[in-house]
Amino acid sequence: MRVENDGLGNIEIPEEAYWGAHTQRALKNFHNTGEKLDKEFIRAYGYVKKAAASLNGKLGFLSREKSDAICKACDELINGALSGQIVVDPLSGGAGTSINMNINEVIANRATEILGGKKGEYLVHPLDDVNKFQSTNDTFPTAGKMAVIVLLKELVSTVERLQAVLQEKEKEFWSVMKPGRTQLMDAVPISLGQEFGAMAEAISRDRWRLYKVEERIRTVNLGGTAIGTGIAADKRFVLSIVNELRNISGIRVAKAENLIDATQNMDVFAEIHGLLKSLATNLLKISNDIRLLGSGPNAGFGELELPKVQAGSSIMPGKINPVVPEYSIQMAISVLAHDVAVNFAVSSGNLELNPFVPLIVHYTLKSLRFLANAAKSLERYIPEIKANKDKAQENLLKSETVFTPMITAYGYERVQKWIKRSHEERKDIWEIAAEETETKISELKAKLLGKHSTGLGL
Repeated sequence: MRVENDGLGNIEIPEEAYWGAHTQRALKNFHNTGEKLDKEFIRAYGYVKKAAASLNGKLGFLSREKSDAICKACDELINGALSGQIVVDPLSGGAGTSINMNINEVIANRATEILGGKKGEYLVHPLDDVNKFQSTNDTFPTAGKMAVIVLLKELVSTVERLQAVLQEKEKEFWSVMKPGRTQLMDAVPISLGQEFGAMAEAISRDRWRLYKVEERIRTVNLGGTAIGTGIAADKRFVLSIVNELRNISGIRVAKAENLIDATQNMDVFAEIHGLLKSLATNLLKISNDIRLLGSGPNAGFGELELPKVQAGSSIMPGKINPVVPEYSIQMAISVLAHDVAVNFAVSSGNLELNPFVPLIVHYTLKSLRFLANAAKSLERYIPEIKANKDKAQENLLKSETVFTPMITAYGYERVQKWIKRSHEERKDIWEIAAEETETKISELKAKLLGKHSTGLGL
């Protein structure tokens, strides 16, 4: 163990640890929830610290040796070599200060080693050097937004691929006629292709909404320091830091027009998460519809043959469950829960700062990953779905709603009497309709089902 002093007194730190006193106190204060900081967030924070060190070196506020050492340490953090040293819980108190300090201390100790010193010697200081002209309150939201941009791009690409596989099924199943259902009861005919086309259209809206919302999160408050006024930072740093960050990271961030607003108001996260919620609701609905259409397979709807991806029961031989749609549903439900937490946290800021930024950022990133995972699983699963044409035809032909088009020629009341007679006499409704209209059953089916009758083998 080594001993460090942070102004509150001495504290012991594991000798091999790159973190310092502030991080060690945070580990005592905040019990581990099992949650982990997203790797893209850690990478983004590394870019923020590298940009600050690079600019401070150019402006002469850090020696070239210190600036280079910090940048090298930041590169290690960005590449994942030091990410295991970022140990503070994502939901720690203090608006993210302990997380910022954990990162500052790890970079400072690694930079100290690069300069030939030992951990705890702080040839590079975590505050005076690594955190120079910065605050948790501008670095944390900036890193959070950068991570969201990266994961948002990945999600949009995944959703685009999911839309494509749904559209392929729309074409493949276009001629497979089946009963529609409203309130889970038989309704007028529809094709399986039309149902998958509606799914694809819903996902298309999500893709477009998420693609456009990226513009809303590009503005960052880096340079605003504590409350957006830029206090304790050199003006040249404030004016140039976002450009430096953009050049170093390759992520197209822009300086917010009003740094005070961007520091205290997190509503853009509520906006983005609202669109994630929309995607979650569509994935949930689509997954449930796939489960229903594939239910049975013998005693349910059975109109879809779902892929056999794994055994479904430890006691019932041969049972196969719709595990991928169920996985997607659980991911979607989790995102709906995250949305409540994010919105509550966004609205709970006070005056010049929102102290719940860690929760806001963490669950937004988590939702992005959950939805990407769900969409990827469905993207692999849906192409293997097959249509059970025989079951679809059977369900359609025994459904009374197939006679709905007849009301145009024979009237609602007359068709309703045929259906009632069918129930009372326990007689096939096609026989009754043929008898009442003096038409052959085959001709009647062809007339009712129109262009789709050939596809049904009529």
